[in-house]
Amino acid sequence: MTSDAPKKRKTKVLRSEGGTPEMKRGRGEGDQQCAEVEKRRMQGCILFMNLKKLNRLAHMRLKRGRDQTHEAKQKVDVLNLQLQNLLYEVFHLQKEISKCLEFKSKHEEIDLVSEEEFYKEAPQEISRPHFTKNDLHQLTLARLDWELEQRKRLAEKYKESQATKEKIHESIEVIKQHLNSLKPGLNDIMQASLPVQQYLSMPYEQTQKQTEVARHLPPPLYVLFVQANAYGQACDKNLSVSISGDVDEAKALSKPPEDSQDDESDSDAEEEQEKTKRRRPTTGGQLDDKRREMLKKHPLSLCLDLKCKDGSILHLSFYYLMNLNIMTVKTKVSTSTDLNAAISAGDLLKSDTLLSCLYTSDHGQDTPNPANRYQFDKVGIVCFADYVEELGHPYKWVQSLGGLNFPRDAAEVPVEDSLSASKMESTMKLLRGRVQSRLALHKQFASLEHSIIPVSSECQHLFPAKIMSHLAHWTTITHEEYRDLAYTRHVTDAGLATETDLYFMGVVERGTARLQAAVVLNPRYPEVSPLFSLSLSWKGERSGRTDDNLRAMESEVNVFRDELQGPRPGHQLLTNQISRLCVCLDVYLETEEQDDSVEGPREFPREKMCLRTVRGPNRLKPFKYNHPQGFFSHR
Repeated sequence: MTSDAPKKRKTKVLRSEGGTPEMKRGRGEGDQQCAEVEKRRMQGCILFMNLKKLNRLAHMRLKRGRDQTHEAKQKVDVLNLQLQNLLYEVFHLQKEISKCLEFKSKHEEIDLVSEEEFYKEAPQEISRPHFTKNDLHQLTLARLDWELEQRKRLAEKYKESQATKEKIHESIEVIKQHLNSLKPGLNDIMQASLPVQQYLSMPYEQTQKQTEVARHLPPPLYVLFVQANAYGQACDKNLSVSISGDVDEAKALSKPPEDSQDDESDSDAEEEQEKTKRRRPTTGGQLDDKRREMLKKHPLSLCLDLKCKDGSILHLSFYYLMNLNIMTVKTKVSTSTDLNAAISAGDLLKSDTLLSCLYTSDHGQDTPNPANRYQFDKVGIVCFADYVEELGHPYKWVQSLGGLNFPRDAAEVPVEDSLSASKMESTMKLLRGRVQSRLALHKQFASLEHSIIPVSSECQHLFPAKIMSHLAHWTTITHEEYRDLAYTRHVTDAGLATETDLYFMGVVERGTARLQAAVVLNPRYPEVSPLFSLSLSWKGERSGRTDDNLRAMESEVNVFRDELQGPRPGHQLLTNQISRLCVCLDVYLETEEQDDSVEGPREFPREKMCLRTVRGPNRLKPFKYNHPQGFFSHR
């Protein structure tokens, strides 16, 4: 085992040095092996040199092929360039040919007289019929000569007309100077006559200025301006009309756009457009701009001041939305007294509620023009009521005062003077009545908040001299609060309580009894009477749905309004209803049967004289007061 290991290692060394194993094993045998090795080395060198030669020949052949390919490409490029040159020459020649074919002479643009008229009017030395009738070229030259002759004559006439025009212009200038010299004197006369105009209540100068401004009003506002002035002069001296706004901007709107503009202005406009195009607005910004443009008002507005007998003034500002073709109004009331005394009367004179339902179902929250709905869809306006606070209310009667009528089948909305005239008187009376009724309610609420029920002397006979029940609390509530009350559900279900109504809560007390009265006040008060719903807290909770006598009390204040109307126009109706409610509560409590098991005096002694305390199977109590006898009876 020890002798074989060195032999194996020697064999591995001989294989790594190269050559056949026999030659390596016989390396020490003599020169014969060395010659064989040298021969093999020479053969390897010759083969290596042949390999290099073949490689060099391959590279030379590749270079020669590339050079030949490059030469062929150059020839093709030269031929292609020659072809393009020839095609360009052909195109140029075709273009020149088309120019020659499309050439038009200047005389073709001249509108010459017809040949018949030419031979009829032109003299013989110009027309030369024996030459021109057979030669079209000579005919054209002759017609051009005749045209030149006519234009020379017209030029002479033009010069004569210009001279005449200059003379007339000079005479006009002389007359203008004379008139201008009269203007200062006339102005002095007008200034001197101002005290006389004020004394006679005939402001001619102010009227003239206002008429000049009225020329720039849009048609609906102009119709309202004319009709309001006419009505004020004829029927109502307490109605004043004025115009406010930017007159210069209105004049710019009324001017027609110019057809021709200078090149400089065009270039400036193009530069501005290029500047604006650099920053493209977002989609939301574009919609906001479109909304503002669609809801844009006319620069001028019309102001009507309606003065009432008590000195209060109703200020009406009418606007015209140009793109929507509708009118809107904003209101304000100014009085000589303080209007902050009554907290519950805060909504009575607000612009949103003051003129609501002046006519039946005219809430002024949506546009009366049907075409506006499609315009709103384009700019993403969901509801016009969101913009009422800024733009004003588009009541239907406002459109009528402006002569606007919106028929369903008309392509255009006409402006009718007769419509405005027919609505003017009735609307002015309703406006004045609405202001007076709201101011009367304002005074009444100030007393009701101090637990005082004001009763005028004309209405004293409607109630007994002694009323024990009293108003303990009076406040305003919201529509949602009214709707959440259990004893008002029948009113809400009947559709008698809407969002445009005003809601109040009154509490009448006597001893341990507490009567709650939820009141619905229609905007058309006193034409539409207030609606009371009652709930009594005494020995349990009772309402008109569970107690027949409470239902009878509701009828006393809601149904028999003619007895409580008072003198016209009936502004005392609400306070009379509350007083009647206090009287009915006295009768209800005093006629209630006493429990014999309870000792001591009655909580509510009988102070009202009643013929019968109860009647019928429902045990109804006598709530009707008879004057002047002073007793209560059943209806």
